[in-house]
Amino acid sequence: MKVKFDIIGKRYWFFLLSALILVPGLISIAVQGFNLGIDFTGGTLMDLKFARPVTVVEVRDVLKEHNLESSTIQLTSTDQAVSSPNVFIRTKVLNETERVSVLKDLRQKLGNYDVMRVEKVGAIIGSELTKQAFIALAVSWLLMILYISWRFQFKFAVSGVLAIFHDLIVVLGIFSLLHKEIDASFVAAILTIAGYSINDTIVIFDRIRENLKTHKKTESFQDLVNRSIWQTMTRSIYTVLTVLFATASLYVFGGETTKNFALALLIGFTSGAYSSIFNASPIWVTWKEWEERQRLALRSKGAK
Repeated sequence: MKVKFDIIGKRYWFFLLSALILVPGLISIAVQGFNLGIDFTGGTLMDLKFARPVTVVEVRDVLKEHNLESSTIQLTSTDQAVSSPNVFIRTKVLNETERVSVLKDLRQKLGNYDVMRVEKVGAIIGSELTKQAFIALAVSWLLMILYISWRFQFKFAVSGVLAIFHDLIVVLGIFSLLHKEIDASFVAAILTIAGYSINDTIVIFDRIRENLKTHKKTESFQDLVNRSIWQTMTRSIYTVLTVLFATASLYVFGGETTKNFALALLIGFTSGAYSSIFNASPIWVTWKEWEERQRLALRSKGAK
């Protein structure tokens, strides 16, 4: 099979492109950090009882004017009604001036209400869930390395995990650069991205393994992997486009509370498709070629 574009031969350009994306994100993470949401930092809880039933959309439109559109809004009702006079609003921590301004605006635009309670509340996730998420990632990576090493080989396993690490840093870096809010749904998105990324990578690794069985010594590792990637390229494109269509729809048509979740998936799935093709397999080839050079060097030294 004659390939039209030498992906492996130009792998260092793709490594450079990854670096150009990763480095600004890492700098932003180190300097600017993350915009942690109320799930991590705590917030202000307002329990209001309006004179008339209100909807979540009405309340969110008012909060949007105060840059609080990502707040949690809950209607307290005994049925599945879309409107209710009783509303719980959970926002970031508001000072006295901000709280008074929000309450005043809600009264002007949605009518009179009684304040049942207003108080500051602690983080519902905080360090505990963050710690659990890191443990989950570490355990999943370890299990992936063990399983892929058993089914394929250790070099495949490490290359695949490095590709996942690349995707997660891309998402974290872009969210830091854009100062997008990170909440509980973001943690779920990170774990989802990790699973998706390795799935696409395994398909390519499996094709490489199959081609290795009939590998001729006249064919280099670069040519073999290029051939394997192009044999799975159509499948990879169809898969990522299908997923991106669904995720983009969620981002465009979903509510405000799902936008950052959908954005994280969009970035992560795109990066996952890229890293599976342009990072994971090229890392494996680079490692194999380095190992081959070391073996030849030792043989040459032994001959002397």
